[in-house]
Amino acid sequence: MKSTLHDLHRPLGSTGLMVSPLGLGTVKLGRDQGVKYPNGFTIPDDARALALLRQARELGINLIDTAPAYGVSEQRLGPLLRGQRDEWVIVSKTGEEFEGGQSHFDFSPAHTRLSVERSLKRLETDRIDLLLVHSDGNDLSVLRDTGVYETLASLKREGKILAYGLSGKTVEGGLLALELGDCAMVTYNLSEQGEKPVLDYAASHAKGILIKKALASGHACLAEGVDPVRASFELIFDHPGVSSAIVGTINPAHLAANVATAAAVLQDIC
Repeated sequence: MKSTLHDLHRPLGSTGLMVSPLGLGTVKLGRDQGVKYPNGFTIPDDARALALLRQARELGINLIDTAPAYGVSEQRLGPLLRGQRDEWVIVSKTGEEFEGGQSHFDFSPAHTRLSVERSLKRLETDRIDLLLVHSDGNDLSVLRDTGVYETLASLKREGKILAYGLSGKTVEGGLLALELGDCAMVTYNLSEQGEKPVLDYAASHAKGILIKKALASGHACLAEGVDPVRASFELIFDHPGVSSAIVGTINPAHLAANVATAAAVLQDIC
């Protein structure tokens, strides 16, 4: 049995991007305020962050997820990923800003373009592979009334982003995001499966799906004797619509264990 993901990469819908079935979430590289994890953590220094990124690559992870709302995550990733740009599929976001310990949202065309241009500079890259709208929960209004998707479509035509979608909170928003765009990031785990219709639509329309809170932000638990990580990945990867699940650990042992479990589950399914 393989314990890495190198041979298990899959298409992100019809974007042309190939992604590892697990992606590395990087909120913990840039922000330790207002996060919903069961235990506190210390933001890793550059040496530890670099080691984590190197380990992820060695384990076959090529998808990295960041956002302006993740504190200084983007600013740190730029220098940390120097010389490796073509090794990674980079996902970032627009719409949510985190300042002074508070989130605020701006989906206007002007802010969207400013946000993407800023992310390009911070990440030291000429393109972002996937740009997601960081919804405030009013998914339909965000997509229909703000001009954010139209702006992302323009940025895609300019080559500054390769694909776009929504990190949303509702079934209706997820479905519209896929109808009009390339990808949706949805919550899907052992305790929350309400957005399954979005996965179903993606599977039948060759759209991309990223899973957030795959392990319920570290809260996944089951009956005694059942491995919650394996059960979570069995649920997620059993669905043909899923492209990749984002895990946000900064613990090297947890990362290796998550990859080994995901690889085992995927090989069993195949």
